[in-house]
Amino acid sequence: MLQEKLYDKFLFNFLAKDAKNASDVMEAANGYVVPGIVSDKFNTTEEAASVVTELKTVADIVSIGLGGGGNTDNWKRVLDIAVASKPGHLNQPFESATFTTGFLEGKGVTNQLVNALVQPTGEVGKIKLATTGQIYKVEAFLEIAVSLGIESIKMMPVKGTQHLDELIYLTKVAAEKGIRGVEPAGGIDESNILDIVKGVRDIDIEFFMPHIFGSTIDKETGLTIPSKVKEIYLAVEG
Repeated sequence: MLQEKLYDKFLFNFLAKDAKNASDVMEAANGYVVPGIVSDKFNTTEEAASVVTELKTVADIVSIGLGGGGNTDNWKRVLDIAVASKPGHLNQPFESATFTTGFLEGKGVTNQLVNALVQPTGEVGKIKLATTGQIYKVEAFLEIAVSLGIESIKMMPVKGTQHLDELIYLTKVAAEKGIRGVEPAGGIDESNILDIVKGVRDIDIEFFMPHIFGSTIDKETGLTIPSKVKEIYLAVEG
């Protein structure tokens, strides 16, 4: 992810309704933001791609999320939007991540970072696949991920700090195996972001990007609230 990162490691993924909202959010977090959309909020691929294109007028990288709390059924919708808009960052379940990368390259859509979604199990050292429910030891899973060329692992739902020990362990092993990034999501807000960041601060991984949605979005307007973003940024930066 070719972008300046806080402490050369941390980025934040917030949703943005339009270019102004993205610009305001990025300013609130001093630029350490990858703004994004979620695929299930749009009626058509064209509508979603249009918003991604708009966001790319203020951000080099835009993220397309699955939506629906990590609903893996939306993987193809994300892929179709990406083909039409070249966002830079896509969310996918592990099972379709490698196919998505190859398909995009076949369409001439290159330099796209595709993450691979897994779920916590409640047991440190194990993860669960989001689509099939299969459980793997972290080491074995990450060896498979590396062999498939997967660059980033998304863990969701971490439920704030409920699965923090699992997240820390995953990040540590991911760094050792050569995975570029880890992306936690679910229940992250200004009250727990510092604990999450502290847990991985000393792990030498290229990037760690929390996805922070619900706690920062105005339910009436759909806009991400810059003041909420600033609270989260200051909790980490301070």
